[in-house]
Amino acid sequence: MNSQIYTFTDHLLGGNQDKAWEMLLSEVGKGKSSLDIYQNLVTNSLIYIGKLWEENKIKVADEHLASATCDFLLTRYFFHKQQMRKTAPIQKKAMFFCLEEEQHFLGIKMVSLLFQEDGWETRFLGQNLPLEYVTNMARKWKPDLIGMSFTTLYAANQVSDYINSLEQLEHRPEVLLGGRLVSKSPFNQFATDATTVIEELAGLQKWLPLACGEGNHV
Repeated sequence: MNSQIYTFTDHLLGGNQDKAWEMLLSEVGKGKSSLDIYQNLVTNSLIYIGKLWEENKIKVADEHLASATCDFLLTRYFFHKQQMRKTAPIQKKAMFFCLEEEQHFLGIKMVSLLFQEDGWETRFLGQNLPLEYVTNMARKWKPDLIGMSFTTLYAANQVSDYINSLEQLEHRPEVLLGGRLVSKSPFNQFATDATTVIEELAGLQKWLPLACGEGNHV
């Protein structure tokens, strides 16, 4: 892990929005894509923060402050990118959320922002969303794609129910499944060809252009 990750992590844990923002702008100035920034700077810093918490080197309040700071930065970054470059809408809709009892939402928020930056109309429903509310929203809004995320074993036990319900929706959306645990268990066994399992944000680099068609890249 390079020194940049440690520095960015320190800014998140300290709630130092301005210093962290300067680092994001520096990456933009180097020509880094949003996908690269989210994966190599933001996600790696969040993974490191999780490791510090597991080792009891930081407290719950520290982790919450870092998450809140990161959430603010992601929103600020997206609007900054929108001012720099407007993307033509591609007439597709995508909906993103975390499974019930799943509180870690920053990863799926980054996915939502990537799709939005690429021209999709998106709805980000946040964390801890029971299945009945997901299906109700999906039936009303009819998104072309539904993405969901989980990082806990409790949420993992519900994956098959979510996948089965979403794949059986009348308008037949594509389904994305991601999160920290998908690389550790064979979740593909619960899905048909309508569901794509993404092990990390970098996986979107191959998948997203296929969904967007020619000329729409992050």
